[in-house]
Amino acid sequence: MTGPALLWFRRDLRLDDHPALLQAAESATVLPVFVLDPRLLEHAGPVRTHCLFDALDHLRRATDNALVVRTGDPVQVLGELVAEVGAGSIHLSTETTPFGRRRDRQVRAGLGDDLAWVETGSPYAVTPGRILNGSGAPYQVFTPFRRAWADHGWRGPAGSAEVRWCRQVDDPGPIPTSPLRGEDQDEELAARIGPCSEEAGRKLLADFLDSGIGNYDQNRDRADLRGTSELSMHLKYGTIHPRTILHALSEHRGDAPDVDRFSAEIAWREFYADVLFHNPRSAWGDLKPALSTMPYDEPDERLLAWQEGRTGFPFVDAAMRQLVATGWMHNRARMVTASFLCKDLHLWWPHGARHFLRHLRDGDIASNNHGWQWVAGTGTDASPYFRVFNPITQGKKFDPDGTYVRRWVPELAHLRGARVHEPWKAEDGYARGYPEPIIDHGEERAEALSRYEAARR
Repeated sequence: MTGPALLWFRRDLRLDDHPALLQAAESATVLPVFVLDPRLLEHAGPVRTHCLFDALDHLRRATDNALVVRTGDPVQVLGELVAEVGAGSIHLSTETTPFGRRRDRQVRAGLGDDLAWVETGSPYAVTPGRILNGSGAPYQVFTPFRRAWADHGWRGPAGSAEVRWCRQVDDPGPIPTSPLRGEDQDEELAARIGPCSEEAGRKLLADFLDSGIGNYDQNRDRADLRGTSELSMHLKYGTIHPRTILHALSEHRGDAPDVDRFSAEIAWREFYADVLFHNPRSAWGDLKPALSTMPYDEPDERLLAWQEGRTGFPFVDAAMRQLVATGWMHNRARMVTASFLCKDLHLWWPHGARHFLRHLRDGDIASNNHGWQWVAGTGTDASPYFRVFNPITQGKKFDPDGTYVRRWVPELAHLRGARVHEPWKAEDGYARGYPEPIIDHGEERAEALSRYEAARR
């Protein structure tokens, strides 16, 4: 009689629409396992860690308390569990990031050839690496990729099945306590984040399709409005699958331009995952070598001012404070703050990408790091480095009444309307301790373009 099937959860913390779980449950009892890898935990801030632990807590309850949680090197942890329960197979979703692929090769080698290794599905509607152009090469530009991605299509949601959970492990291991538990302010933040669970992700999707998507194309760039789906956290931890979202979009009647725009955002996520799959060095290095001679400044106190939201540019500072306080930042604000670091402070993009990944509750290395390169001019964008976001005009356009800035920069809460974006023009603009600008945007824009021209020669 074969032993149980070990299901190794990673970026797929759900039970429905989970092909690897369905495959595991076909012929055996299923031992669900999650390994808390210290290599990943040490780089995660409190909000990211809270979201993971919350997702695991919900998943354990969904598995009727069968989920086994262990901390350590996956090679050792999984090898010990396989031996303890006499597992006949290990099931998992295919991983496509450079770190995930290396880790999985090490684990598979450590488990040996006697154990069946079964990969089914991935965290994407179309697994990275499957879509190639007419020459058999990966796509370098988003628009043709999106057309090919849509033409390729994807299966419908995988559904769910009755699962017999394995109970052979006496001590499933504790789920660590969230770092956002214990103090009133942190409890309030945890409530604002909302549960990171399969049920919560599906409800958020339903609510968005019911009342939010009708204005998505118009409001998605407004930092002062709740114009996005906020599903990114659930995609990050796999409490919902993009295939589930795309299926729901296909059944949504009306709001065609908004549905199309939202599906394009799913396609961007899949495009960046595909780019990283084919170019693993682009995780922390420039995708395109055209700016390899670009001179960058060394990090100094200005980097800390940027991280802490003390640059003297209200829209930038509001976004950076929102990031640290909540683990989230509006996508428009991500572009503006990234441009400020790369083009105004002249720092190499990984300095910012690492800070974002530490704090973002939806931090995904492919989307985050290639989004940074899109801004920095070293990635997939066709007109890269000479695009320099003006933090003042961006604030006025996407936070026209200053609501967003006043929420996150209390030192400017006394300034009404758009005046909040230019406190230097108000007599009492600095009355409550807000810092003056650390740089002159016009001068640094000219410097950025000068460096770009020199690097392109």
